[in-house]
Amino acid sequence: MSSNLPPTFVEGFHDVKDLSKMKYTQLGKTDMIVSSMTFGGSALGSVFRATDDQESVQVVEKAIKLGINMIDTAPWYGHTKSEKVLGMILPKFPRQAYYLNTKVGRYLPETSKMFDFRAERVIQSVDESLNRLGVEYIDTIQIHDMEFAPSLDIVINETLPALQKVKDAGKVRYIGITGYPMENFRTVLEKSPVEIDTILTYCHASMNDNSLGEYIPYFQSKGVGVINASILSMGLLTNRGPAKWHPAGENIRSVCRQAAEFCQSKDVDIAKIATRFSLEQPGIHTTLIGTASMKNLLTNLEVLKHGITDHEREVSDEVMDKFFKPLNNANWEGVEVSRYREKLSENENDVNLG
Repeated sequence: MSSNLPPTFVEGFHDVKDLSKMKYTQLGKTDMIVSSMTFGGSALGSVFRATDDQESVQVVEKAIKLGINMIDTAPWYGHTKSEKVLGMILPKFPRQAYYLNTKVGRYLPETSKMFDFRAERVIQSVDESLNRLGVEYIDTIQIHDMEFAPSLDIVINETLPALQKVKDAGKVRYIGITGYPMENFRTVLEKSPVEIDTILTYCHASMNDNSLGEYIPYFQSKGVGVINASILSMGLLTNRGPAKWHPAGENIRSVCRQAAEFCQSKDVDIAKIATRFSLEQPGIHTTLIGTASMKNLLTNLEVLKHGITDHEREVSDEVMDKFFKPLNNANWEGVEVSRYREKLSENENDVNLG
């Protein structure tokens, strides 16, 4: 057996040739040796489009057998659907063959029931996820979008200690935090009473916003594993463009739209070069790519393993110089939280008036 194979290699389940084509690296200080691409489970919850559960199951199996050895999901994705779909297939795999991450804190579509970071709910949520997923333990339990908590003090003083209890009980192995505002990671890492093993950030290692790179030295100094997500910036870096609910302002939307049109004029798919751009960023241990499509899975793996053509790379460089560097990492920090707080306030007023 090759010494380059990860601990998740299972003889008779994996093909050595497939795994030898995948790059693996240690995730921070953990004992997890993770593939450079992580399978994102949000698409399994039909978050972006109607999906076929049977195809979803086949996609997960294909991903794991081809060497992707980390799966990331959450109760929020499809409001438990993603975890349930994974629960249809994961019990059939050798547990050694994959690392499994899920989250706590974000749950239902109703504004008043969307977030709950209380210790009691967090502990209950882990048990619910274990039951849906059909597994005995979770590798990394993560706090989902911690910026939506009434205060980061609740995350630090209540949520994280509750997760430590779950870890002590043997239900999870590691603890992680997720969110959009980058500075929150520093705040929580500095003040946390428990050890934090991973961070998951999204839309910050993309062509239009690569600000994650500025924080990599800090995360390295803390020995924290870095998981990067939403490399297409939630649809901004696609020919289709983002959904109406996307929090980006018109300036960002317009620049991304112009960049996509420029790529099309050069016969290049912006999503493909954007994928490669993110996969090449230094200091990131694994990049999360979610899909419920076999075709998209294989396309992403092709980009990971074989890169892009010289022409595509030239266009990528042009797009960065012409469109994205002038954007200067513009983001939409605070927009979604403000919308949430406004709706929460409206609901409370309606209840009081009632």
